[in-house]
Amino acid sequence: ICHLHVGVFIFSTAVLTIAVYWIFGAVYTILDVTNKPAALRRYKIQPGTNEPVDTKRLMKVIGWVVFNQVIVGLPIAYLSYKFMTWRGFPPLRELPTFHWVLAEMAVHILLEEIGFYYSHRLLHSRYLYRFIHKRHHEWTAPIAVTAIYCHPIEHIFSNLLPPFLGVFIMGSHVATAWLWFSLAILSTLNAHSGYHLPFFPSPEAHDFHHLKFYQCFGLLGVLDRLHDKIGNAQDKIKSSKTAAEQVLKHL
Repeated sequence: ICHLHVGVFIFSTAVLTIAVYWIFGAVYTILDVTNKPAALRRYKIQPGTNEPVDTKRLMKVIGWVVFNQVIVGLPIAYLSYKFMTWRGFPPLRELPTFHWVLAEMAVHILLEEIGFYYSHRLLHSRYLYRFIHKRHHEWTAPIAVTAIYCHPIEHIFSNLLPPFLGVFIMGSHVATAWLWFSLAILSTLNAHSGYHLPFFPSPEAHDFHHLKFYQCFGLLGVLDRLHDKIGNAQDKIKSSKTAAEQVLKHL
């Protein structure tokens, strides 16, 4: 059973996630390389960018992404397996119920939002941005496959760890983990695609983040709005204190 878990959790998961990334990423890339079908250009968020995408830049992205998926990803997958072994695997041959999968998905989404938001904010600190996160922001108008074009340290702590948090805490079945990882990959491909296609979640917030750098740090926007409200409240408090001090000076 141990060897079965090794094969299923590490290698099957790696094959699945890499396949999902490149199969769907290739569809977007073909759009950017060929500029066809022309009808889809109307859905471009930043018109005139990557029309067509620069081949040299694209090849650089592909090289780094493969490096992150294989050289960085496989050792992290092994560590994840060790953590899950310590946590305890659910029975491999007993699938979870549909309702339990939905409940776990809610937890996965929440924990990924928290993990990604705060790791991403940290990456925008002066030192970490300059030496780590700047690579990802080379693309002010991103394309789908730039989703994990980044420094290996960023890939570990901002791309791999946040989606794994929920799987570890909930002790998710490997089938649930596969479903969740696939959805997370499709989401980040869409977020970096540069297209706001009909019936797809809007990637405009993250696209705007690549353009302006210092806004829209999260995936869902929940923590962005929360911190904006806290910041606005703090500004109002400071303004009120300043006004009160001015009044007291004239008494």
